[in-house]
Amino acid sequence: MRKAYLILIASLLASFNVKAAPNPEMILVCYPGGSVNAKDANGAMSSMLRVIERVGQWQQNSFNSLFTAKSDECRKQMAEKNPKFAITSLGLYLELRTSHNLVPVVQPRIKGRTSERYRVMVQKDKYKGLDELKGKTMGGTVLEEPAFVGKIVFAGKYDPATFFVLKSSNQAIRALRALDKGELDAIILNEQQFGGLASLPMKTPLEAIFTSEEIPLMGVVANSATTTAEERARFGKALEVMCTDTEGKKLCELFGVEAFATANAAVFEPMVKLWTEGK
Repeated sequence: MRKAYLILIASLLASFNVKAAPNPEMILVCYPGGSVNAKDANGAMSSMLRVIERVGQWQQNSFNSLFTAKSDECRKQMAEKNPKFAITSLGLYLELRTSHNLVPVVQPRIKGRTSERYRVMVQKDKYKGLDELKGKTMGGTVLEEPAFVGKIVFAGKYDPATFFVLKSSNQAIRALRALDKGELDAIILNEQQFGGLASLPMKTPLEAIFTSEEIPLMGVVANSATTTAEERARFGKALEVMCTDTEGKKLCELFGVEAFATANAAVFEPMVKLWTEGK
């Protein structure tokens, strides 16, 4: 679900302010730890960008996208391309917000929520808490961003890189199977991954020994130095139209996104504080 929602958000960025751009506006999409490849992601986003151009009455092919599942590549592209709008993980937003003047523009609403919780899962009755996992193996797709996990998910109480033996994976199901077989001691899941557990056949019962506080979902961010307040405000309005438009609504429903809400910067302030204090 996380992959699909990010691809959808990328298409929604077609609500840029030019009606007939001489050159396509590049939209950077960063999906750290994801299993989707760039060819498939850009193909899907291209198709949906065309829908958004129709909904917003922009010239066809006014927008294109650049996708990466690697944090380092995202940092490189942000530095080289300096995009006006991007889709990043919360961790990358917190890291790059100052150097690229990033401000949140919109958040997705999924199952009535614009936030999520992260959970550490283990085989039932094997461990009682995170302290017992010191030196043990932990897997999960979100481990592509260990600083985010340490500073935000664990609120600075544990440094994943030194406390655990990390086994990052670009597929949650692969990590879950490894946990089921006892090849991993624990895995960390985001809300969407945790929600899919019930549909997976597991030989060994699992349980959560850690659940994070509510963490805001990240959506579209903008460079406040190269965009205007009017341009950023227009995003929110265009995104609302997307999920109520006849065809756009189908796309939103397909990817489990109910709506897009204009981001309230105050929601992210506790995350900024945690990130800063964790340095």
